[in-house]
Amino acid sequence: MMAGCTSRCRQGVQKLIQSLQRLVSGTLTKDNADDELEMTTVCHRPEGLEQLEAQTNFTKQELQILYRGFKNECPSGVVNEETFKHIYAQFFPHGDASMYAHYLFNAFDTTNNGSIKFKDFVMGLSILLRGTLREKLEWTFHLYDINRDGYINREEMTEIVRAIYDMMGKYTYPALKGDVPQQHVDAFFQKMDKNKDGVVTLEEFILACQEDENMMRSMQLFENVM
Repeated sequence: MMAGCTSRCRQGVQKLIQSLQRLVSGTLTKDNADDELEMTTVCHRPEGLEQLEAQTNFTKQELQILYRGFKNECPSGVVNEETFKHIYAQFFPHGDASMYAHYLFNAFDTTNNGSIKFKDFVMGLSILLRGTLREKLEWTFHLYDINRDGYINREEMTEIVRAIYDMMGKYTYPALKGDVPQQHVDAFFQKMDKNKDGVVTLEEFILACQEDENMMRSMQLFENVM
């Protein structure tokens, strides 16, 4: 029973990701969106749909499609970390995405209860896919702030950078040496830690990213796989 539910949850999230890809590419038109909604006799409507529409950059129709991807295949309406890791790993078959997916899951799990509800997920996606530059950078800062104390220290940055290298895999970096992640952390901190106090604040993070296009691109890995 539990295995079947897990399988349906994974299928549901996969369908959700496909819908997201089409939302971003602009191929999710009104006509085919209506067709998708008619594929089921039950049109799920999350509570507070109007509120979510006001709080996100998605339309009501898009929210209905995304919500159905959750609810039809996983009636509990939540995604746990195991399922999230399984889905995310499919984007990086040549590497180990488990640690980065763990940090990403925690960033979506704003209530820290071990599961992502539809509202948590769609609020995060709204920022990552359609938010302002500052909103995206703020969200990414919170991803790197693992212990959620309002700062990024060297240990946190090192953990995230190593997780990214593990995720990209040996096929992407065939000549990767063990000290390369640490070199990147040193370079990041040299640019970000303006007052040299050993930690990076939100404002320092945003300023450094705005000043360096390469650094900004490196901060937005999740958006690139959607």
